Amino acid sequence: MNAPVPTPTAPLDAPTVSVTLLGRDHAGVTARLFEVVAPYEVEVIDVEQIVLRGRLVLAVLLTEPADREAFERSVADVASELDMDHDVSYGQGDNRGRRRGRSHVTVLGAPLLPSQFSAVTAQIAAAGGNIDRIVRMARYPVTAIDLDVSGAAPEALRRALALEAARQGVDVAVQPLGIHQHAQRLVVMDVDSTLIQGEVIEMIAAYAGCEKEVAEVTAAAMRGELDFADSLRERVALLEGVDVSVLGAVYESIQLAPGARTMIRTLKRLGYRFALVSGGFTQIIDTLAADLGIDYWAANTLEVRDGRLTGRVAGPVIDRAGKAAALRRFAEQAGITVANTVAIGDGANDLDMLAEAGLGIAFNAKPAVRDAADASLSVPYLDAIVFLLGITREEIEAADAEVAETDPQPGDGAR
Repeated sequence: MNAPVPTPTAPLDAPTVSVTLLGRDHAGVTARLFEVVAPYEVEVIDVEQIVLRGRLVLAVLLTEPADREAFERSVADVASELDMDHDVSYGQGDNRGRRRGRSHVTVLGAPLLPSQFSAVTAQIAAAGGNIDRIVRMARYPVTAIDLDVSGAAPEALRRALALEAARQGVDVAVQPLGIHQHAQRLVVMDVDSTLIQGEVIEMIAAYAGCEKEVAEVTAAAMRGELDFADSLRERVALLEGVDVSVLGAVYESIQLAPGARTMIRTLKRLGYRFALVSGGFTQIIDTLAADLGIDYWAANTLEVRDGRLTGRVAGPVIDRAGKAAALRRFAEQAGITVANTVAIGDGANDLDMLAEAGLGIAFNAKPAVRDAADASLSVPYLDAIVFLLGITREEIEAADAEVAETDPQPGDGAR
């Protein structure tokens, strides 16, 4: 016969006691503290623990014991036994749930300086936020720190921190905390200057002797100064007569963004799906998607006749609206709500896609795109995106080590 399930007996506004231990980290500290306080018939309300350079901070929130004096002696005795400092303090009504307006804030810097972190956390306080939890997500190639914040409206917090991040030269991402964060996601990426370094059309143009002219039009289009479809046709017209074999050579010269393979394999292990939505060309994207194990993709197609480019695009152009439509289509095919999609891009033609997604990330983007996106990364490492999704560098490395012998993965540059 199963034992009855105990239910909490203390009301939410009952008096509480906070116990903190600080000292050298060693095995059994947590178990010993709870063993000592157990006879006082208190309930566990909250526990926080951190280890930094071998120093342990353990903070426990309990309902208030009936015999304060005896309780404090027991805590002092166990702290002495463990050679740790301790603190005991009492409060009232602090055992309720976190305040409304909960956000997940990620701060990234390379390096991350104390003055920068101070400025960001000061803005959180100014917005009415309280930092409930802090944890490091990564030490390299960037320092990434996660903060769980309550008490501030996520949108207001995002606006305030975006301005502060720009002043401080760091990246700050704000996401509302909620159950949707744990849902399976679809990641939809731009390709040129996002998944790969550089622009494919400019690489082709180099063979046609018009790279500079094409690059100037590309830059204006990415800033949103030109209509993308018109600018694409203008640039493609300059490629007329280029031998189709050039496309194979261009593909061989492509370099992925640092961390691209790491990001893809890490998230695929967790059930994420990936899509590429590109203003580039199927002659490149088809092969790239196959090489990386991408689930869905859409791109433009260069018209070819007699083994040479005609200077025209075959079929409709995948432009700004087309990218957003592709995101919706791929989400439907994957059986994932649009709210559980992540979009990553850098140019003006990515704006609708970034706005449509549940989380839009500007990656080394133009100013207008950074301002419009939910989050912005200015570091060149694509795998920094996994830190925004709650995955630590240590977890990535542990997963890689676990499968290294049975499931070797392609290299990813320095990482």
